[in-house]
Amino acid sequence: MTGDENPKKKNRRLLGVVFSLLSLIVLTYIAITLITGRGLSLSQLTSLFRARIPVETVDELHFNVGRNRVFADLGGSFAAAGTLGIQVLNAGGVETLREPFRMSSPAIMSTEGRAVAFDVGGTSVRVFNGLQITASLETGAAIVAASVNRNGWFSVCTQDGGAYRSVVVVHDHRGRNVYRVSLASGYVLSAVLSSDNRSLAVLSLTDDGSRITFYDLSSESAGNEFYFPDRLILDMRYLPGGEVLAVSPDSLILIDRNGAGTELYDFSGRRLSGYALDGGFIVLYLLDYGIGHHGRLVTVDVSSGLLSELPTDKEIVSLSSGRDFLAVLRSDGLSFYDADLNEIPPDPEGLSIAGATRVVALGRNAALVAGDHSAVVISIEGSAGY
Repeated sequence: MTGDENPKKKNRRLLGVVFSLLSLIVLTYIAITLITGRGLSLSQLTSLFRARIPVETVDELHFNVGRNRVFADLGGSFAAAGTLGIQVLNAGGVETLREPFRMSSPAIMSTEGRAVAFDVGGTSVRVFNGLQITASLETGAAIVAASVNRNGWFSVCTQDGGAYRSVVVVHDHRGRNVYRVSLASGYVLSAVLSSDNRSLAVLSLTDDGSRITFYDLSSESAGNEFYFPDRLILDMRYLPGGEVLAVSPDSLILIDRNGAGTELYDFSGRRLSGYALDGGFIVLYLLDYGIGHHGRLVTVDVSSGLLSELPTDKEIVSLSSGRDFLAVLRSDGLSFYDADLNEIPPDPEGLSIAGATRVVALGRNAALVAGDHSAVVISIEGSAGY
């Protein structure tokens, strides 16, 4: 008798489990429909009960700005610059700003809701927020670089063939000229403004190496300088505490207003293939020499130094850091990590984004992933949305 009863009990138990699972699916469908006001397809619904999906994809975004597109986060909206001008879309994909103008080599830089778009080697500059152009100008010489701070003040670096090789002009939030630096020797590479509009740091390349010079905007004289003999500084950022963070091909350096430099992280022996300086932590993509795409991702904190390292053997196409996370677009998919390079959430298969060439971290919990013709916003699972 015992042998006859066990199968029946097992069948009843199995039916109970199936009924409970179906009830859970129906209740989940009703709850999500009531909360979001949107229905779910069968595939979307059943996916909730499979292995966790790391992201939620929203509708495609189409930027009509021509070729060579570059993107930036505007803190609630997305900016794109291309050969035909600039365009801003809000989080819902609605266009909030469009400015048509021609650029051959478009570039864009953003800080806390402000952005500057400029034509490298050309003469056009536009400064804007999510709703309007705040400054527009045409330079008299070829543009090398431009940057903007959180108050809308911006600097424009140009290269000239006259008595002064390079010129840096600082503009206020209305586009008025408030400061000018002319260099008779060396070539300016970039310039950045402090967040309080009081100080300018200018990076230039000389015959003897790289130099960062500080200028007080209330004084006509140059201030302290940091020399990097026989070595190249690739990029720099002003930090909230008043220091400048500089990146070279083999190290990260912190430079104070006195011109004193401290090595934050040394990665000599590896090749720098990519980096992100604008998020809540610094990210480096370092390759091992002569071993294809074998290398590692490295995260560094300004105050504490090295945070974590993660080996990788896949080509990294693009990376971008947000306040609390890192978005990495590899040749085989997209992944998200925290500052300690733990994947969020764990997903061994990753997420495939066909045709994507660029990723831009947005706010705390989303990334813009763009290809040649369209872009999509991806939100990290468990977040409240962008």
